[in-house]
Amino acid sequence: MAIPEAHRFLQATRPDALTLGLRRQLTDCWMAVANTGGAVFESDLPMPPVSAREVAPVADRLIAGLEPERSRILIAMYGDTLAGWLVLRRDPHPLIAHVGVVNHVQTHPGFRGRGIGAALMERVRVIAREEMGLERPQLSARAGLGLEEFYGGSGGGRWAGGRVRCALRVAPGADRDDILMSISL
Repeated sequence: MAIPEAHRFLQATRPDALTLGLRRQLTDCWMAVANTGGAVFESDLPMPPVSAREVAPVADRLIAGLEPERSRILIAMYGDTLAGWLVLRRDPHPLIAHVGVVNHVQTHPGFRGRGIGAALMERVRVIAREEMGLERPQLSARAGLGLEEFYGGSGGGRWAGGRVRCALRVAPGADRDDILMSISL
């Protein structure tokens, strides 16, 4: 799936590649996604509801870790507005350096249903293979949100994987399965 005409991609491979405006939009997107039930959390981010004050330092740490060979942010823009984003990382350990990890896949709630997430997933496969030399990106998703179906058929290929039962505790007595997926490039 190609990203719709009004959309374009930006890629940040270094912290200074993101303007203050884009950093704010990324933070606002993360906050909006988290507060509408999205499964996009870091260990030092509280459970929703979250505020920009809580999300901004976590986003800043993620951005500070950008490095062309190891970590990048892919952003889908709609005009001048951030519509969605994700992170692609490579582990430096030689045993798994060929495997990338896709995480923080987010579409701003105001842009859902327009193909942003699918276009991000298609583009990240190209970046993983052609720019980072990765052979097998992988991701993890929380079960029960329709993400299995989305990731299972997105990005121009079939993501396959397995399930770890009750691996995620979203609240006392509310465990969710963790869906682990990967795709061969």
